[in-house]
Amino acid sequence: MPDVVVIGAGIVGAACAYYAARAGLDVVVVDRGAVAGGTTGAGEGNVLVSDKEPGPELDLALLSNRLWRDLASSGPGDGFEFESKGGLVVAETGEVLGALTSLAAKQRLEHTVVASGELGDYEPHLTEDLAGGVFYPQDAQVQPMLAAARLIRQGAERFGHSALMLRTGVTVTGFVRDGDRVTGVTTDQGDILAGAVVNAAGTWGGEIAALAGVHVPVLPRRGFILVTEPLERPLIRHKVYTAAYVTDVASDSEGLETSAVVEGTPAGPVLIGASRERVGFDRTVSIPVLERLAAQAVALFPALAERRVIRAYCGFRPYCPDHLPVIGEDPRAPGLYHACGHEGAGIGLAPATGHLIAQALIDDHLDLDLRPFRPDRFTKEDSR
Repeated sequence: MPDVVVIGAGIVGAACAYYAARAGLDVVVVDRGAVAGGTTGAGEGNVLVSDKEPGPELDLALLSNRLWRDLASSGPGDGFEFESKGGLVVAETGEVLGALTSLAAKQRLEHTVVASGELGDYEPHLTEDLAGGVFYPQDAQVQPMLAAARLIRQGAERFGHSALMLRTGVTVTGFVRDGDRVTGVTTDQGDILAGAVVNAAGTWGGEIAALAGVHVPVLPRRGFILVTEPLERPLIRHKVYTAAYVTDVASDSEGLETSAVVEGTPAGPVLIGASRERVGFDRTVSIPVLERLAAQAVALFPALAERRVIRAYCGFRPYCPDHLPVIGEDPRAPGLYHACGHEGAGIGLAPATGHLIAQALIDDHLDLDLRPFRPDRFTKEDSR
């Protein structure tokens, strides 16, 4: 019998499993699909601090940023393309630049305010029609599918195969209980008993919670990404996005919102986002959305007009109404821990989430206060 069952083999589930195994626990990861087969596989790999308002999520992002760098310098870092490239947030007008610099001052992060005439020093191919920007050296990027797979593999290899086991193609159908306490999961392939269960099911985290009879309002928020043909020479040095991206992240709107987010990759293609809309799990490709993303990217980097888009894909961010993830043990179902609802920040926040879940599992001192992320903070009205 394992100490922990982790539901979900995306980046958050992989991080929970890795840190739990590192803490000396025996872990089984189950997923009805493949490793990184859900939201993780449709992500850009953002590891951002620049887009966070001061508060609990920024504190979580700073812890995670440090942990990503630790992972990148140790065994798991081999092969998941961690790039400490920094992020450049740009403003079209002086008014927007003022709002950006005000936010940067409140965040108290390392940053540099970049005047309009100095933007070319950071990004030579950036349009000249901008008022300025703010550069954040802590922003980074990873290849999320490789990172999830690497954490699970390294967790098994470094801490023993019996300490971390992966079972894909297994669908969780319910929970095993001893009184009120969760003591395992029921699946389409039999029961798995455990000392604790971690709900790291991403966009489906609310459905898993409902199987335990608890309310956690995780909703899908669809987004598209364009991928260009590989470029012979790097065109974009950093992660570059407009100030509208910060606003869109914090928005509660169900309608379509888009903002320019552009970055290169080690393999050569450029990734172009970002869109947000709440349409359930509808995967229908929206050509108007793709056209808008392409136009916004070309407006930032005119040289992209000469490049071809070779594919587009969509994913579903696990959105919570208050824009904070759900992390920690559920007092309504003791033994059930949640690690979901990270929206578009799950890749960046995964190591801190896994680290804190592992600390909670072994009843160790927590590096952050989990009360802002508590699972029972929502009402039924929050599921709208």
